[in-house]
Amino acid sequence: MNETALAQTTIFPIVQYRDARAAIRFLVDAFGFEEAAVYGEGDRVDHAQLNWPGGGAVMLSSGGREGGGLDDHPVGAGSVYIVIDNPDELFERAVAAGATVSRGLRDEDYGSRGFSVRDPEGVFWSFGTYAGT
Repeated sequence: MNETALAQTTIFPIVQYRDARAAIRFLVDAFGFEEAAVYGEGDRVDHAQLNWPGGGAVMLSSGGREGGGLDDHPVGAGSVYIVIDNPDELFERAVAAGATVSRGLRDEDYGSRGFSVRDPEGVFWSFGTYAGT
């Protein structure tokens, strides 16, 4: 699969948060997601879509909402990997925004350079130059 096909993916990871509105702010500030849609009232988020500038998106919502479809999925659980060209720059941005480093910036045996961090609710976010085969 080439990079163009990856940028046009229709796979959307879904994550639930205790405080989805705070998660949206963090993901935009720390990683550079772009807020595309947020639906809900007050503190509750029924559905949000955050677009990744390089293609693709992540969806998220407030956990514990009745009829949410993921009722058994714990909030703050999950792991997402995103292909990037600038891991060094994004690592500094993520750390400055308060992400917890779980695997520091490094070069891998398989040719990728990247890192893994956790957001304030514990979701793992990995970023690297490995774009698949």
